[in-house]
Amino acid sequence: MPQRVNRVGRHYCRRVKRRELLAVGGVIGPLAFVGAWAIAGLTTKGYSPVDSAISDLAAVGASTRLLMTTGFVVFGIGLVGFGFALRTTLDGNAWIAALATGGCTIGVAANPLGGWTPDAVHATFAGLGYASLVALPLLASRPLARRGYRAGARVSVVIGATSGVCLLASTLGPAHGLWQRLGLTTGDVWIVTIATAIVAGVDQLRVGAS
Repeated sequence: MPQRVNRVGRHYCRRVKRRELLAVGGVIGPLAFVGAWAIAGLTTKGYSPVDSAISDLAAVGASTRLLMTTGFVVFGIGLVGFGFALRTTLDGNAWIAALATGGCTIGVAANPLGGWTPDAVHATFAGLGYASLVALPLLASRPLARRGYRAGARVSVVIGATSGVCLLASTLGPAHGLWQRLGLTTGDVWIVTIATAIVAGVDQLRVGAS
């Protein structure tokens, strides 16, 4: 019996460590992404973060293409890892939205503006990535509420709604670069917060996970 208990304990510890390692992607990914567009924007002459889209920094022929493409890829991979960590941390379908966000971001990187595919392909991946990023905190809100984290659930709804409004505004009116950055960063803050909690071993977030 003690040997069986020890085996179970070691298996559980490995699962926890694996989950925490995957969750690190939810911290590194957003930080790399924000850092890339911030640095690339500052170092590009004539580029306006208020009026220009982030994807312009990774367009074919852009001097910052390598830096911004790296930011996209690191974010995408990080979100995939975060999604798998979230799957074993919180019930519901929020983890699927995280995987979708990561996959779509990699799709954005693989189909740059002015590249080998029509720009409409790039726009499709970007639009789907926006939608999944907005859905991520919204899908997590109900599981959080069921666990008793009602304040966290309400904040998740506010973040999802705010991110959605900002990203919608980026497609409709002026200052689309600013609205895009506000919408994406709002969602990124939620991701980093939850990922940090998982990495720190805040097991209370577990809801019906096996």
